[in-house]
Amino acid sequence: MIYYDVTRWSDFDRYLFGEGTHYRLYEKFGAHLMERGGQKGVYFSVWAPHAKYVSVVGDFNGYDATTHPLKKSEGGIWEGFTPDAKIGQTYKYHIRTPYDTVQLKADPFAFYAEKAPKSASRIWELEGYEWQDSRWLHKRTHTSPHRDPLNIYEIHLGSWKKKEGKPLSYLEAAKELATYIIQMGYTHIELLPVSEYPFEGSWGYQAHGYFAPTARYGTPQEFMAFIDTMHTHGIGVILDWVPSHFATDGHGLIAFDGTALYEYEDPRKGYHPEWKSAVFDYGKPQVRSFLISSAHFWLDRYHIDGIRVDAVASMLYLDYGRKEGEWLPNIYGGNENLEAIAFLKQLNESCYGHFKGIEMIAEESTAFPKVTRPVYEGGLGFGFKWNMGWMHDTLAYFKTDPLFRKYHHNQITFSMWYAYDENFILPLSHDEVVHMKGSLINKMPGDKDQKFANLRALFGYMMAHPGKKLLFMGGEIAQYKEWSVDDQLQWSLLKDPHHHGLHQMLKELYHLYQKEPALYLWDEKREGFAWLNEKDWERSVLSFARFAPDQTIVVLCNFANTLYQEYRFPLPSKGIYQEIFNSQHPNYQGWDQYPHRLIQSEPIECCGYENSTLITLPPLSVIYLTQIKEQA
Repeated sequence: MIYYDVTRWSDFDRYLFGEGTHYRLYEKFGAHLMERGGQKGVYFSVWAPHAKYVSVVGDFNGYDATTHPLKKSEGGIWEGFTPDAKIGQTYKYHIRTPYDTVQLKADPFAFYAEKAPKSASRIWELEGYEWQDSRWLHKRTHTSPHRDPLNIYEIHLGSWKKKEGKPLSYLEAAKELATYIIQMGYTHIELLPVSEYPFEGSWGYQAHGYFAPTARYGTPQEFMAFIDTMHTHGIGVILDWVPSHFATDGHGLIAFDGTALYEYEDPRKGYHPEWKSAVFDYGKPQVRSFLISSAHFWLDRYHIDGIRVDAVASMLYLDYGRKEGEWLPNIYGGNENLEAIAFLKQLNESCYGHFKGIEMIAEESTAFPKVTRPVYEGGLGFGFKWNMGWMHDTLAYFKTDPLFRKYHHNQITFSMWYAYDENFILPLSHDEVVHMKGSLINKMPGDKDQKFANLRALFGYMMAHPGKKLLFMGGEIAQYKEWSVDDQLQWSLLKDPHHHGLHQMLKELYHLYQKEPALYLWDEKREGFAWLNEKDWERSVLSFARFAPDQTIVVLCNFANTLYQEYRFPLPSKGIYQEIFNSQHPNYQGWDQYPHRLIQSEPIECCGYENSTLITLPPLSVIYLTQIKEQA
């Protein structure tokens, strides 16, 4: 039995949907528990404007396509109410296309789904969870990651830890992960995509359920509890979100009503050859409403603190990943996707406009201008951008044998030429430890001692460089194996002194980062950084200072495998400086013989500075000195 005289759509809702400015479609489309005339049931609503016939099939009717047909209303919306359906039951939409073919589709707006490889949607209710994170949300609106420490632990939930060979559930992971994050000194976690997806090997980047957390680890309420646990422990949650392309599995969004409904019709725009996935049609108002509603959904119903938008470059350029003749230019003959650019601006303005204290982050790998500038200034409106240039240059430099690094000195200094063009996050992400690229520790040259010294120096340099920070799980324990979605991290490595030493160093360095404003406060201001000597390429040494009000931290980096005795370097002002970090400290399995330095400036000119001092500089080291006393 189904009733057609029930609707959740007002004329204004339909207008906004058709205009592309309805941002709460999750309240209209999908399966919603309702009561009509004293009967409890479910209201179904789906957009399929070109379909000839749509019915809902599920556990409540034996998947019979004839018993629960939906009625087509204005705007191509099919809807109806059935008292036969109940929470927890599975369902799909039976759609007869304009070509008289029949297909079964999962609900694009489902809140929950069957666990893969099964593919049906599941009737579910999101109400009823009692959030405990009001203090966190209040704090979030009165702080800013642009002024505060931002140190992100990127994580794939299914492979962080396993129990008896199986991934931890949302509830199991919540407490363990929160404890670990606090101990280590991270401020946020960033989850690889959890929007429901069919293929485990896609890591979530080939999604189709844009309103459902994956059932692999539990229910929607259990995912709420996971986020709530993070928040009550003072940990922010960033969600990796993929509006750039979607999975082409038959039960998903592809050719949803028999036509290219969500994707561009022309494969030169609508098919991504590199990822073998479909590209959203950003020029279609209803698709823009769908995607922006998805972003709002996670921020609204799940209290997410930030969204990292994946593969922005692939959205910006029509020729991304395509050869000549495989793409269509825009109306001006250029390669920019003007519709995607407009969509990204609309996305960011709407998210920042509706949710206080959140951040929108772009994974954008080109020199596209003003990614993190406001839309009213001609920018895309993101809050942060991943600094892919810094990542590529830095890893290429550290892969180089220290004997030859002097010939590549510009790779390690070039980032400061553009460090303030955008609001940057420095990422050492999952992309750098997969597909035969090698783990971070295995990118480092030398024997075991040298590999670990290099990696400790890399992290020390990273934490002192302007920009917020991100590290993918496993890097902090120097995992040897490339990351695999099928295996948990190699936690047993921490029994080895070298791995334990690196882990301990990062723990202390991360807490130091949060404690010292000079390391984060002015990340986006030129006043927060000054080169002391960036030109000592012959010895592969560079030095710089980080500033905050009433604080100076001097950073010395020796990237050569050479001990320099009585090395003279400039100081920004006269006074006494104390060592507060040393990547070659013996506690970390380093081999510096003079940790805990206390240095007095001398009135000797060096590199244009009036004051300088001498130091014994250990090989493959990064040292921080803080000024503790100025001289009269």
